[in-house]
Formats: sequence, C-alpha cells, structure tokens
Amino acid sequence: MFVTFLFSLFSLFSLTWKEETVYLTYMKTNRIPFVYSDSLSRIPSFGPDGWIVHLLCLGGEASLVYNRRFVRISANDAMILSRPDLVSDITEGEGLRVEYIASPSWFLSALLPANHYGVGGGISLFSNPVIPLSEDNASRFHDDLLRIRSRMGETGHLFYDELMGSLARTMIYDLFDFHASLHPEMNPGGRAYVLVRRLMELLEQGLCRTHRTVSYYAERLNVSPKYLSETVKRITGRSMTGLIDQFTVPIIIGLLKNTDMSLTQLSEEMEFNSPSYFTRYVRKHLGVTPNGFRKRL
Repeated sequence: MFVTFLFSLFSLFSLTWKEETVYLTYMKTNRIPFVYSDSLSRIPSFGPDGWIVHLLCLGGEASLVYNRRFVRISANDAMILSRPDLVSDITEGEGLRVEYIASPSWFLSALLPANHYGVGGGISLFSNPVIPLSEDNASRFHDDLLRIRSRMGETGHLFYDELMGSLARTMIYDLFDFHASLHPEMNPGGRAYVLVRRLMELLEQGLCRTHRTVSYYAERLNVSPKYLSETVKRITGRSMTGLIDQFTVPIIIGLLKNTDMSLTQLSEEMEFNSPSYFTRYVRKHLGVTPNGFRKRL
C-alpha cells in the first residue's frame, strides 16, 4: 500500500544476515532489497513506513493483532501487511508453517496497475489483511513467492530492479485477482474513499515533483488540510506527508541517476527551498546524501 521506503531500515537486519531462513539484499550498489523469511515473529521488526509483507500460511494456525484488530490465519490464507509495525500479540499454533517476502513499499506501489484497484483493494486489506485462497490459488501464490526468492540474490544482473519488478508485479496481479474474485463489489463509493482515490490520482500524475504540502492537495480537492490528513490516516493508516514522500522518493531516485543534472539543478527542478534542505531530505529517506547515492552508482 502507501508508504515511504527508508534505506536506514537496513540496520534492523544486520544481526540476522547469517540466519538460514532470512536473506537480505544489501544496497551496496543501489539495488532494491527483498527479505525472505519463514518466521512469523520477525514481522513486527520491519518497523513503520518502509516495507510490505506478502505472506502465505502453508499449514497450522496462528493469530495476531493488526491495526488493533484480531486476525487469525490458517492453511492457504494469504496475508498482506502494509504496516508490519502494527502487528502484535502473535500466537503460533502447533504445526504453523508460513513463508513471506518483504519488500520496499514505494517500489511495489510504483508497480500498481493504472485501474486503481490498488487504492480500493489496499484500503480493504488495511482493514482485513487476510485473503482465504483455494488450494490452486495458494499454490499459484506460493510459486510467485518462490520465484522472487530464487532470483533476489542476483544483484549482479544488469536489469535487476526491472527483473524483480516484473516478478513482484506478477505476484501483485495474482493477489488482485484473488481479492477481486472474493469482493466483486469492491469499488468503495463513500466520500472518504473517493477523496483518497482522487488524492492518489493527483500524486500519480507526479505533482509531488514540485508540490509537497498538505495544503496544496487540500486546496485541489476542496477540503481543509485537517480533514484531508485525518481522512487519509483513517482510511490508509498513513500520514499525508508519508504518502506524499512515497511518491516523491522514486522521482528523486530517477533524477539522481541522471548524472548530467547537477545537485543544485535537481534541487531547483523539484523546487526545494535550498540545496541543503534537499540534501537533508534525501539523507532522511535514502540514508545517504545525494552525492553518496551517486557514488554508489
């Protein structure tokens, strides 16, 4: 769903690099990281605003609290967690077997189809993250996870990001298919849902390239900044600034990769108040300075 990827979260996994069931792609050369695990208890350690977890229960049962709601999973249940930090009170039943892939939310959000099903579907999954699957669909989803796992270590691939994006997109479309078949009416029409959908359409147009204030989008949508912020938080679980940042960061990454543009020009292009503020923004969201990012290229 809608979150901002923070490279600084890498430090959370530095102690688990050698564990048998956890594999982390480090950003030594500016590669998208993916984590595979079969440990349900590890999920809350992913922290806020940065990762999305796609999980399949292969056997047994478990329960947990997500977004202050009690959730139970059993064999052939898929679970999509856009806020893994909101997971608590995990209870694992005997014989529990799960597998999941965690990956950057901004990267996955950029893969969503243009039909905006991801908006309504994402809102629905934030309320209830579990999708019960048939055996055939569970097998298909498991194949998607295994394909991602089998390729995520190939960081030397010249088109690694595109390769992983294509595999992740296949998984997303499969999950949309599963979810839509269970919710044929999924097209929330209430005012709050419509407002969030319209906001997403504005952000997808790339307006955050030069407009990153809540007041700007509130004015475009004819609502107050307070109402917009509260509605976005209630419907998506995200802050308005976090949502704006989610769409801003990929734009910055793309411009940083264009080394023909100086950092001062880039800062002016995106209408940051000053180059120093731009540097602080990049460091906050990418974990390195703009110069440091380019050196990794």
